[in-house]
Parts: sequence; C-alpha cells; structure tokens
Amino acid sequence: MMLERIGWLVLALGIHLPPFVAFFMPSLITKLYSIAPDDPNFALFHHRAALFGVVMIICLCAAFDPNVRKAAFAVTALSMISFLAIYFGYGQPQSLRTIALVDGLGLPFLAYVGWKAFMA
Repeated sequence: MMLERIGWLVLALGIHLPPFVAFFMPSLITKLYSIAPDDPNFALFHHRAALFGVVMIICLCAAFDPNVRKAAFAVTALSMISFLAIYFGYGQPQSLRTIALVDGLGLPFLAYVGWKAFMA
C-alpha cells in the first residue's frame, strides 16, 4: 500500500506539478516549451498547464483513495503516453527533450500503479 501511494505521489508531484506551476508562472512556458509570450500558441500552452493540474489532482486523489485509481491511471496514462508518442512522431524535438525524459522516467511508476489498480 505504501509503495502504491509513493508511486502516485511521484506521478503527482514529481511529474505533473512542475508543468502545472506554469499556470501560475506563465514565464515557465517559455522556459519549458520555447514558446514566446507573443506567440499565438502561448495561450494554448497556458491552458495545457492548467490541464496538468487536473492530472496532478487526480493522482493526488489516487494516492489516498483506492476508488479513483483506475480512472486516475487512465487519465495519467493518456497524458503521458500520448505526449511521448507525439514527441517521437515529430522527430524528437530538442526543445521538448527534457519533458520527454521526465515522462519516460515516470513510466515505471505509471506501470506499477496501473498494475496495482487493475490487479488488486
């Protein structure tokens, strides 16, 4: 049970909290994604930061409430795996490399909590 909670907390606080902070500190959008504030896509990335908050919150809930773990796994897996697929599909843009590495490091945690959510 404790390892499961740690897995969810890593996904919430280690993987999804940093990009969520960009919602409150939009200057991070430029740092994380190389998108200038005057770029029309900046607003889209600001919204993306808010969506990371949703993923983070559901991971936090899953850390303490087993009843939401299956849904939390689905949401988190969709977020992380789709980003990695897009990243590789677009030729591994250098500007997104760090984000891809962080998501890649999160995959073992995602696999573990997913296994526990569906096999427990």
